[in-house]
Amino acid sequence: QVQLVESGGGLVQAGGSLRLSCAASGSTSSIYFMGWYRQAPGNDRGLVATITSGGTTHYADSVKGRFTISEDNAKSTVYLQMNRLKPEDTAVYYCAAHGLYDSWGQGTQVTVSS
Repeated sequence: QVQLVESGGGLVQAGGSLRLSCAASGSTSSIYFMGWYRQAPGNDRGLVATITSGGTTHYADSVKGRFTISEDNAKSTVYLQMNRLKPEDTAVYYCAAHGLYDSWGQGTQVTVSS
């Protein structure tokens, strides 16, 4: 199994930046790719960005050019750098690891004020 711990959420004004971190532990060699997802009140959980173990990235259209997903394989950590944040980015952000197991973090709140 893989355990995930997220950090870095908080309150920021529109136009500001935050960086989320997701530290993986356990059977990390079983991970094919990792991703960030978000869920706003009343909405389904949706994809924000993914990154494969080889570094290939994919982004939702709504965050392209503003968010960057990256990884530090030595630390088994994935990051989400969020720039030019908008109020509509407000959500609980979840880290996930996909592979032999599907694992989810506990979520971290990101609130963007206008």
